[in-house]
Amino acid sequence: MASSDEHLSRSQSNTNSSGPDSTGADSTGPSDRPTTPAENFEQMYAEHRPPWDIGKPQPEFVKVADRIRGSVLDVGCGTGENALFFAAQECEVTGVDLLAAPIAEANRKAAERKLQATFLQHDALELSKLNQQFDNVLDCGFFHILSDEDRVRYTGELSQVMALGATLYLQCFSDQEPAGEGPRRVSAEELRGTFQDGWQVESIVDCRFVTREDAEAHFSEGGPHALFAVIQRV
Repeated sequence: MASSDEHLSRSQSNTNSSGPDSTGADSTGPSDRPTTPAENFEQMYAEHRPPWDIGKPQPEFVKVADRIRGSVLDVGCGTGENALFFAAQECEVTGVDLLAAPIAEANRKAAERKLQATFLQHDALELSKLNQQFDNVLDCGFFHILSDEDRVRYTGELSQVMALGATLYLQCFSDQEPAGEGPRRVSAEELRGTFQDGWQVESIVDCRFVTREDAEAHFSEGGPHALFAVIQRV
């Protein structure tokens, strides 16, 4: 794991993977832009509850619950709602997030709910340092904060922690969401272009992110437009 200084200097954060990024950055569409800085998310957790922290798993992950068995890695787990949902389904769950505050909250929730799950403060662009492979990986809002360069690095790291046949379940902002605040908008073509050699894109469907009703974020009525992709390691 990189040092805390390295974490903060890197333009990268894992904490929004429990949902969309509402850091105030303007998103003009799917064109490349720098990875969202960690400091943006630190500030959000310090000042108020982020809009993606809805106190329950995102519905798209619940819909695929019957497919997910065995070990699960939640990349950028935030306060752990998706991870804890699968821990309750008797999966062996590990959640990683770059920031200490959401990991502490995830551990508190696990203890309160008497669920067995491992939560680690860890850089999601250094997954190979976990020295473990997983049957399933969840990405709920991490991919869409990455620059083009870091997308390449991320897929390389995923390949190190996913055995052949393992499946990635990925939800990100869609290019159907109007430009404005939040993370990069992502097209289905971008996803297919990113996950090529060594990957098989099984499906990509339109969906929505659920955000808190009291969140001070301005997204489409009904929730930000999103894509949900099922991608297998081959």
